[in-house]
Amino acid sequence: MLANMKPDTFELETGTLWSFKERGKWASHNGNYRGNWSPYIPRNIILRYSREGDIVLDQFVGSGTTLIEAGLLYRKAIGIDINPEALNITKNNINFLKNKKDIKLKIGDSRNLKFIKDQSIDLICTHPPYANIIKYSKNIKKDLSHLDIEEFSKEMEKVAKESFRVLKKDKYCAILIGDTRSNKHIIPLGFKVMEKFLEAGFLLKETVIKEQHNCKSTEYWKEKSIKYNFLLISHEYLFVFRKPYN
Repeated sequence: MLANMKPDTFELETGTLWSFKERGKWASHNGNYRGNWSPYIPRNIILRYSREGDIVLDQFVGSGTTLIEAGLLYRKAIGIDINPEALNITKNNINFLKNKKDIKLKIGDSRNLKFIKDQSIDLICTHPPYANIIKYSKNIKKDLSHLDIEEFSKEMEKVAKESFRVLKKDKYCAILIGDTRSNKHIIPLGFKVMEKFLEAGFLLKETVIKEQHNCKSTEYWKEKSIKYNFLLISHEYLFVFRKPYN
């Protein structure tokens, strides 16, 4: 039995700047899976934009951070990933939950959620890869983490359309995405993805700036940033979209 089933201190965020210096290590949360998000983020999203018994979808489930929080907060959940290894990690991480029968795991492609009915999801809470910054698999051709910026942006259009289809009207879709850099210039990946979701029919409810902490390579890049005159990217965007009634 895990000792701490909730954070020692927690207050619901009320502004558009989020900063969690302590990553969060309650329940089975840990930072072992590269690039996973702080559990404070899905906890805030789930508490603000859903109710107990609602169905939460994470179509880039990774190590299961969203599903752990959904279970702890008495929501049902569906976790999807194209990588079987990620699903195995998630299965182990949610095994402690008493209501794990309400959490479904499925291998699948976020661009084609054909096994999910139209307008059947109450909340989407997800954290996709940032193009080819971190490659999460070796031999999975459809893995979005292997795509370059332009192709990734194009494929995210399909993700946005499927998200719009499965989400109920007047419900919310929250997605954390960051920018990247090429040849010392910013590539606005976050805004490219935001545009795809707006084009799919979503309305933009909130834009949150999430400060990054505890990046293992920060010291190395600090020296580089001074030498080559560029600023370190120390934020990500949390876009909260709403699906309108019509």
